[in-house]
Amino acid sequence: MTRDEIDGGRYEIEGGVPLRGEVRVSGAKNAVTKLMAATLLTEDPCTVHNVPRNLGDVSINEQVMHSLGTEITWTEDNVVSLRTAEITNTVVPLELGAKNRLAVLTAGPLLHRVGRAVIPAPGGDRIGPRPIDYHIAGLQRMGAIVEDHDGLYYFHTAGLKGATIDLPFPSVMATETLIIAASLARGVTVIRNAAIEPEIMDLIKFLQKMGAIIEQRVDRKIVIEGVQRLHGAEHRALSDRNEAVSLAVAAYLTRGDVRLIGADQSTLLTFLNTLYRVGLDFNVEDDAIRFFGSDQPPRSIALETDVHPGFMTDWQQPFAVLLTQARGMSVIHETIFNDRFGYTYELNRMGADTGLYAKCLGELGCRFREQDFPHSCIIRGPTPLHAADLVMPDIRGGASYLLAALCAEGTSRVWGIEHIERGYDNLYVKLQRLGAHIERAEDDAPQL
Repeated sequence: MTRDEIDGGRYEIEGGVPLRGEVRVSGAKNAVTKLMAATLLTEDPCTVHNVPRNLGDVSINEQVMHSLGTEITWTEDNVVSLRTAEITNTVVPLELGAKNRLAVLTAGPLLHRVGRAVIPAPGGDRIGPRPIDYHIAGLQRMGAIVEDHDGLYYFHTAGLKGATIDLPFPSVMATETLIIAASLARGVTVIRNAAIEPEIMDLIKFLQKMGAIIEQRVDRKIVIEGVQRLHGAEHRALSDRNEAVSLAVAAYLTRGDVRLIGADQSTLLTFLNTLYRVGLDFNVEDDAIRFFGSDQPPRSIALETDVHPGFMTDWQQPFAVLLTQARGMSVIHETIFNDRFGYTYELNRMGADTGLYAKCLGELGCRFREQDFPHSCIIRGPTPLHAADLVMPDIRGGASYLLAALCAEGTSRVWGIEHIERGYDNLYVKLQRLGAHIERAEDDAPQL
């Protein structure tokens, strides 16, 4: 990251303070942004509850949709009404589309309503290549004609039709793009090897409320019967399981006691099972989950990320920080992204003992096998961490820096906080409420 890419804001974090108390988990960014895009399929008003308004990605999504003609009204801090009575523009602005990968979700609705769309090549986190090839190939199977010039994708069609689409990998966003597009396509669309994450199920529930006919079949198959029209609907987004995991790990790292209101056991089953495996405890309540640490360090573990219902790739960064405090040698095998361990170099600078390897140190079938990608990590612990000056590389890596700083000795300064504020809803405020000594400051970028 260059100096010009850092906005100058920073967090100052004094480590070693136990977190105690309760906070409410916000709505899931990875669900809300897709629900908002789905409202483009209808001229009717739609309302979404439990929306984290202050989140960077939600704001970007809001701006993209407004540029296309959507009227957006916030009736409360976390309730948004959206209505796209008319598509007034078919080009997603370059400066918005390049900030994340959400613009591709608008392609299907725009093709249905006006027959054309122009979107920029995707931006987002630096965690390895994340092209939209699967999205484009699926839309082409449905009858879209796609050309790319100078970093822009040009779509047009005389009408999308149902098709059988085999995804080479169960990509979450490709599955979402195709479900949205297929809801109004003529005929039946079958998506094979589809992703089935909770956020996708939340999108399907919302689309069903709008009048869509969508079924989840066995063996990762999703079948969509296209309908002629969708109508408005109201929906409450599910809670953010990534935020819940980060705050839970913070409780264990600081030997605290944190109650997360709205944390959903059903979306956290694999994470909770993994906590038991490393010897950590928690209590599931009717409306919350309580996470509490102890004086005993966690046990080491061999862990592999996987598509849902496996251990989520977005959970490996916070869990890696937790494993720096575990007894013995742990292994994490990353099977989703080929370059997601860059943050460990900074953890080592804080006192962690980690090493990266290109070999598959696990049992799961891995598409990175015999390729030169550092996608396995060995962590030896427990190792005391000390404060450092850090620059966040991406959303989840940035969260790992915050967690490391919370349990480190001394005061850390962390820059690049726009990543956290794009992906987490007022995380530093929630940490303050739990007693963390964390402050947000504005100043010049660090010397790199």
